[in-house]
Amino acid sequence: MSNGSLETLLHNNVEDSESTNLSLNLVQRVNIALDVAFALDYLHSDSWEAVVHCDIKPSNILLDDDMVAHMGDFGLARLIHGPASLSSSNQASFYTIKGTIGYIPPEYGGGGSVSTEGDMYSYGILLLEMLTAKRPTDTMFGEGLNLCSFCNLATAEGIIEIVDSRLLIPVDEQDEGRRVITRQQHMEDTIRECLVSFAKIGIACSEESPSQKMGIKDVIMELHAIKHKLLS
Repeated sequence: MSNGSLETLLHNNVEDSESTNLSLNLVQRVNIALDVAFALDYLHSDSWEAVVHCDIKPSNILLDDDMVAHMGDFGLARLIHGPASLSSSNQASFYTIKGTIGYIPPEYGGGGSVSTEGDMYSYGILLLEMLTAKRPTDTMFGEGLNLCSFCNLATAEGIIEIVDSRLLIPVDEQDEGRRVITRQQHMEDTIRECLVSFAKIGIACSEESPSQKMGIKDVIMELHAIKHKLLS
């Protein structure tokens, strides 16, 4: 698509691309997170056969002319629930579930079946990567530290130290003409609160236990609340 993938926007240097949208602000990232959440809600809930994507990651999130996010690459997708999906579901239990290292939920590695909760884990990691601009396979992780625990340790006191520095620019400075900042400290506090809320959603989605993961409808509600706070 015209604005490439989320992977490119998060990780490529400005010098390496002709895109004018590389410096995604917080509102744009919340909107992208919402777009992906709506897609997951549709896949998981809007049919008697749930579609599990199995490979949610930034390179599979594509952005159109209006910076609306679309989910791509359904090559590993599985259907679950309902008689027609029985054989697909059974195969998922017997064969190794392939995906991308860093985004695969822990239960898949232990032989667990494909599930919508597995997609929620990958989505949570996606959110934390959007927040920090760090891949889950970054060399800094290891020895018991991963992207989720890294963010969890920083929430809420150290959130400013771990986030992508581009997110600390006030939204209004990136969208001139919308309104002028009259209360700089208030805006900084608002951004900090929204960053913490965004981090908490990612952490809640990437809980190791499938039953403890945040549901997609709760995610959408929380993201809407963040967006409202940023734009109010």
